[in-house]
Amino acid sequence: MPALTPLRRARSATRDFLHSEAAGGIVLIAAAVLAMLAANWPGVAEQYFHLLHIQTGPVISPHHGPMTVHLWINDALMALFFLLVGLEIKREFVDGRLATWDRRRLPVVAAAAGMACPALFYLLVVGGYPRLVHGWAIPAATDIAFAIGLLAILGKRAPTSLKLFLTTVAIVDDLGAVVIIALFYTAELDLVSLGIAAAIVAGMFALNRAGVKRLSVYLLLAVILWVFVFRSGIHATIAGVLAALTIPITKSPAAPDDAESPLHRLEHALHPWSAFVIVPLFGFANAGVSLAGSSLGVLAEPLPLAVLLGLFLGKQIGIFASVVVADKTGFAKRPGWASWPQIYGVSLLAGIGFTMSLFIGGLAFAGEDMLIDEVKIGVLAGSVLSAAAGYAVLRFAPARRVLAVKALARRSGR
Repeated sequence: MPALTPLRRARSATRDFLHSEAAGGIVLIAAAVLAMLAANWPGVAEQYFHLLHIQTGPVISPHHGPMTVHLWINDALMALFFLLVGLEIKREFVDGRLATWDRRRLPVVAAAAGMACPALFYLLVVGGYPRLVHGWAIPAATDIAFAIGLLAILGKRAPTSLKLFLTTVAIVDDLGAVVIIALFYTAELDLVSLGIAAAIVAGMFALNRAGVKRLSVYLLLAVILWVFVFRSGIHATIAGVLAALTIPITKSPAAPDDAESPLHRLEHALHPWSAFVIVPLFGFANAGVSLAGSSLGVLAEPLPLAVLLGLFLGKQIGIFASVVVADKTGFAKRPGWASWPQIYGVSLLAGIGFTMSLFIGGLAFAGEDMLIDEVKIGVLAGSVLSAAAGYAVLRFAPARRVLAVKALARRSGR
């Protein structure tokens, strides 16, 4: 990991985020395709699945047993991903686009509706199957890397305001996903470990209040925090978010960020590792599903169908409808210079739920490999359909400026 030295110049954290996530999205797509090939290539598939379950040790938690390659990726590396998510959430709420209620209105409403509607679609499909109800949150989250990657490919056909809107919605969406994981996908609790973890978090907040800005101190405590959260029964990735909330931030209202701010320094250092190593590794380890003996008919099964409809229909309806209602009622204005067809296209792209949907699916049906494979099929199908439809709409949707010029021309011609 690069040294956490002060930035040579103040840079826009948002611009860096959009750039790295766009490129990272392409790498993630490649990792997912590679995983599918590996899982279905004769002679390679067995080695692929064997690799993921190699026991490496040690036994950190009796509940999980010896650590495996899959556990290191999903519980340890992804804790770093969630650390970055937590840093982005804190920055936006303290010193970013979500720092005031006026700025929070639209993304918060859109994200809430964009999580509730997919969950509703899922439950409508699996309502008669009690065993499957626990997966209601699988289609609720958006994969920002994939979505921003596609927006980057579209270039100027998607105005900057739409990219910022989607990014902000995804950040609020991630916050909701973290809360859902903590509340609904937690195993039996080890109260001693949980108490120690709480004491560590309290200590980290106390260091923040005391003015300690040395990142190495917080990172060391974050590693210890991860161990006890992992042992406690709460999913270990929550440790990343908790640690992020304790990292000191220096407000910079007149600049994109502050070169001496610990939070900004850590965020910039983690971005490339998250975008190009951690998330692609997660995609490679979790997207592989054997399709041997399967057909398109598997998508009609309750679980894949529920996930597919939740991502494709639930996301677009929830986000687009909430933006329309907010704009028409005056509660919040739609993104500047974005036409309604473009907003609809972005609402479709929000149905790409790859990383977080696979992650929650693994938690919801832990130990049930057949159901997890069905989740993967539904996630892949719903994400691909959302990506294709969203790209097509945005590729041909007229910009708001163009519509305004045409409307003016029509009025002038009367």
